Amino acid sequence: MKLKVCGLTRIDQIEELISLKTDFLGFIFYEKSPRYVLNSLTLEEMKSINHPGKVGVFVNESVSEIIKISEKAKLNYIQLHGDESSDFICELRKKLNEKIEIIKVIRIGNHNIEVLQKTINHQPSTVDYLLFDTDSKAFGGTGKSFDWQILNNLEITKPYFLSGGVSLENIENLKLLKQKPFALDINSKFEVEPGNKNIEKIKEFKNLLD
Repeated sequence: MKLKVCGLTRIDQIEELISLKTDFLGFIFYEKSPRYVLNSLTLEEMKSINHPGKVGVFVNESVSEIIKISEKAKLNYIQLHGDESSDFICELRKKLNEKIEIIKVIRIGNHNIEVLQKTINHQPSTVDYLLFDTDSKAFGGTGKSFDWQILNNLEITKPYFLSGGVSLENIENLKLLKQKPFALDINSKFEVEPGNKNIEKIKEFKNLLD
């Protein structure tokens, strides 16, 4: 199972995570997030990070802004974490560098299975991966988990990232999933404070995955 560490803001920690062979590095381009990356790093600095799994996380951003940032920061993946429509995703796909893949987030709250299944089924073919996260007004980063066993009742047609309060304490629950995640997405459970990661804790977690 691959690993994504999201909400990165510090070059020294990014370099350490690269040396640990972390698969995906997540950068949040949502101004209301306490992990908003442009408060800490420039697009030029992000461009100079030599890694094939740089993910830009966007929430209800314009297509033109996503394109601009993806080019300037040399991103490999775009994660759409807001309420982006199928039309929006198709327009983005047309204008985006063809090498950049798209991850669409599906937020899970008090939805019934039919509604969730419909949401999955209606994702355009231009989406490469899904990401399941706990629903929140803050669009993620809450450290709260949803009931992962909900996923056993869904037909998930694309490889998916599992997010939302993934931690050392609940990793055992992965055994209960019939269709395993393509990758785990960790963030707030592995921090000293927003954007400042606990690298030792991440190492411990990574060892459990390897």
